[in-house]
Amino acid sequence: MGNLIANENTQTGTLNWQLTQYEFEELNSGLGSNLIPGARSAAIEGYASQTSVYPGESIDFMVSTLPACRFIVDIFRLGYYGGTGGRHMLQLGPFEGEEQPVPPETVERLRECEWQPSVTLRIPDEWISGVYLAKLTKQASLRAQSYLVFVVKQRRKTDILVQVSDLTWQAYNKWPGTSSLYDDGSNPWFTGPNVRVSFDRPYGKYFQVVDSPLSCGSGEFLLWEFPLAYWLEAEGYDVTYCSNLDLHSDPSLLETCQVFISAGHDEYWTRDMYRHASAARDHGVSLLFLSGNAVYHEIIPYASNVTDAPNRSFARQQRFVDEHELMGAASFASGYGDWTVVNPEHWVFAGTGMKAGDCIPGLIGWEYHGLPFKEIEGLEILAHSDLVGNEPAALEIADGTLRMGDGKHAAVIYPGPRNNWVFNAGTIWWAEGLSNPPGHIPASGTFGRVLGPDPRVQQITRNLLARCLRDNPDKAGAD
Repeated sequence: MGNLIANENTQTGTLNWQLTQYEFEELNSGLGSNLIPGARSAAIEGYASQTSVYPGESIDFMVSTLPACRFIVDIFRLGYYGGTGGRHMLQLGPFEGEEQPVPPETVERLRECEWQPSVTLRIPDEWISGVYLAKLTKQASLRAQSYLVFVVKQRRKTDILVQVSDLTWQAYNKWPGTSSLYDDGSNPWFTGPNVRVSFDRPYGKYFQVVDSPLSCGSGEFLLWEFPLAYWLEAEGYDVTYCSNLDLHSDPSLLETCQVFISAGHDEYWTRDMYRHASAARDHGVSLLFLSGNAVYHEIIPYASNVTDAPNRSFARQQRFVDEHELMGAASFASGYGDWTVVNPEHWVFAGTGMKAGDCIPGLIGWEYHGLPFKEIEGLEILAHSDLVGNEPAALEIADGTLRMGDGKHAAVIYPGPRNNWVFNAGTIWWAEGLSNPPGHIPASGTFGRVLGPDPRVQQITRNLLARCLRDNPDKAGAD
């Protein structure tokens, strides 16, 4: 395919985008005695002033070092690049680093850092859309490292728009130790109101399902979403990227694509995100939910108390009760199992050789989608599986009735109104079946694990993209 992404991936790649040294300090003094050891890389850490930015715009990097020392910043774009996974775009510095303070918690357990910018970067006009990592490295005897992450977006016609799930990354971010949306000070898995989190702080080490200190600062991208981006770019698809917050506040990006992909662990959405995705479907954009636990919690965004920038913090509002009307299936909690085919004659399975009852081992986890509660014209169930490590869940749906799930996974598909499609894989781990790139730690959980890339997952995804792009060729086109 002759497109910007295919051309970009002919550039020289490098494995050096990966972290090799993670250092943490036990800095609980004055911050509370219950902070989790190793939750942050206080030796060097940082965050970006925006989750996404266009070429030509500027972005600030706020960086703290302990002790004060010089540091450098290397910018990498992640992709395929001949199997290396990244391309070195720019080195900045050295800069003089200093310790910047951890803010106290508010009554909502909100921590908003008021750090001074250490680096301001104007995004070069020639940089194309992608997920970019700024690798921070101390120039000291111990060359500690961490990341900060941001998206470069583009307003151009493209085949595929991939949304990173950064609202969910931030909801689970414990930096500096317990300040996630899931901790009210006494319950580490609190799911009620009156707790808020902010993008004005670094991403700490991720704590669910895998232990991955060498992904510190990258949110959940390297864990659940990078295998999708790596595979799409290896296959030569024309693809652009955006933040969750772009679906919320910059929905015109959806007018540029034929296919919109929700990736990985895409749990937290605003009501406006739901409306914009629904409108895109109704206007002919295909929606692929290669995700699990998606569209589960509705949140309210707030401006930063530090900078007044919009959408820099958010609080949980309520459980979505109509997600199945968009995705075709409802979101449940955790569960593990094999992705088991029940409709092998469907075109989705062409070329896979799969028969009824055949399964892709371990592909469901760690959170999943179950059977639909509402009839959608043309909806078909593609896969339906028993699970372990789960409990049947009660769900209040949009008409106010309470329905009980059967504790089973379901993957579904239904046609949109303009030769487009909505597909729901029903598992966070779908991308694990596509690739295992450098810097990625394969998923596993208490009751399950993924076996690795599977040619059937790859073929199903190719079939979906081929049908979505073929059935609606005039919706958009690559430059």
